Amino acid sequence: MMFTLTRTERFEQEIKKSRFLAHAAPAGSEEEARRVIAAGSSPDAGHNCWAFRIGDIYRFSDDGEPGGTAGRPILQAIEGQGLDRVAVVVSRWFGGILLGAGGLVRAYGGTAASCLKAAEREPIVDYAALSVACAFADEARIRSSLGPFPGTQVETTGFTADGVQLRVTLPRDLAEDFTRMVTDLSRGQAAIGPAGDRG
Repeated sequence: MMFTLTRTERFEQEIKKSRFLAHAAPAGSEEEARRVIAAGSSPDAGHNCWAFRIGDIYRFSDDGEPGGTAGRPILQAIEGQGLDRVAVVVSRWFGGILLGAGGLVRAYGGTAASCLKAAEREPIVDYAALSVACAFADEARIRSSLGPFPGTQVETTGFTADGVQLRVTLPRDLAEDFTRMVTDLSRGQAAIGPAGDRG
């Protein structure tokens, strides 16, 4: 199971007189990740190196540090903790002592990892949306039988001559059991299918 962050987290440390400040936040899209990076970057820092991962999309930047010493280690910190939909920027203020390539990899990767370790996280749940057309009497029975389906939301989207049209959003891995429950409750009368995406 993959996790994402629940809120923004910051972590700061000093390594051989260089100051490193990590800023990590949840990001549901590439656009949101770039906003996190812009907000977390410090204009007075020598380097603002960053990485993000959103599903199969990942990007990183060394921002002037030697190639492969900053952005990739930050991305590895994200992946190493089983995180997704996350953006991290690590700002560095040079303290006068050169760290060398290995030292930079450890400093950027370690600062990002410490920041992510401290962050509150939550599991990423993949949701499915179903359309259910059922009789009025069945609607009440469906709504009162949602106990075994945590995280499920039901909204009425319209009415038909015979009953009601519902949009049900629930964790994808519960969709099959939910469909079976509705079929049993309505004695096969309810029509269930994927709901069209709105917006």
